[in-house]
Amino acid sequence: MLVRNILFAIFIMLGGVSKSLATTDKYNIAEQLAKIDANVLLMRHAIAPGFGDPNNFVISRCNTQRNLDAIGRSQAALLGQNLRQSSVVVDKIYSSHWCRCLETAKLLQLGDVEKFTGLNSFFEGHVDRDQTLVLLQDKLTSLKKNSLSLMVTHQVVIQALTGIGVSSGGVVAYNSLTGESLNIVVK
Repeated sequence: MLVRNILFAIFIMLGGVSKSLATTDKYNIAEQLAKIDANVLLMRHAIAPGFGDPNNFVISRCNTQRNLDAIGRSQAALLGQNLRQSSVVVDKIYSSHWCRCLETAKLLQLGDVEKFTGLNSFFEGHVDRDQTLVLLQDKLTSLKKNSLSLMVTHQVVIQALTGIGVSSGGVVAYNSLTGESLNIVVK
């Protein structure tokens, strides 16, 4: 298990995940966003080993949740470095209340992070799916077209909104006015 994790970490650091999961051509981030005039980046939290959350899950207690490991923390830091080195400026950062999302958002080092209930995971019924998506849609409707928001969330939320499934650390560009979305490469 340890060897597999180390090899995976090396794979991530070399950009293997981004290249193997890419569904767009290898453009810079700004060019990818321009394809759909995106004003939102939806990011799935970085690698947090396991599936779902433990039975004793409590949203306010990180020690009851599935959290980032060293590989996930490295992945989040690398994603942040790549975003900072691009010509893209993120105006606002939102995160699910889950600790793995908050930690991912903070490790990106792109600015202050605001918790937002509309990004919480409804997988396993921890929150109501319909209420969560209504909150998210209301937030998306309120966003300015000429700014860029980053939302760190969960696979189920991204898929429900865009129809695109992403791996840990995956990013989807989204236009909140047209509803267009595009799986992008952050490299």
